[in-house]
Amino acid sequence: QVQLVESGGGLVQAGASLRLSCAASGRTISSYAMGWFRQAPGKEREFVAAISWNGGRTQYADSVKGRFTISRDNAKNILYLQMNNLKPEDTAVYYCAADLSYITATMGPYHVMAYWGKGTLVTVSS
Repeated sequence: QVQLVESGGGLVQAGASLRLSCAASGRTISSYAMGWFRQAPGKEREFVAAISWNGGRTQYADSVKGRFTISRDNAKNILYLQMNNLKPEDTAVYYCAADLSYITATMGPYHVMAYWGKGTLVTVSS
C-alpha cells in the first residue's frame, strides 16, 4: 500500500507561484508513474501533469504547459508540482496519484489509478 499526502496549497494572487508536494509512505514510489490532477468546484477531475517512474518522461495538460513543472525525488519519496504564473482558473483541489502504468497516468481512465491522495486546495485570486 502507498499512502499519498499532498501539501503546499494556499491562497495566492494571480501571477504568483506555488510548489505542491506529494509525500509518499508505505512503500517506495520509484516503480510508479505519478500524476497531478485537479478538480475545480462544479467540474470533473482533470489531468494536470504526469511523470514516468524515473522522471524521463513528462506530460502536461495544454492549459498548464510552460507554467507548471512536475518533478520527483525517488530517494525522498516525494513528487512535486511547481506552479508559476498562476491564474484564477487554476483554482482547484489538487490531487496526486500513483500507478504502475504511465499510460494510465497520462491517458486514463484516471480513476483506476492505484493510489490517490486527499488533495490540497489552491485558490488564485484575481
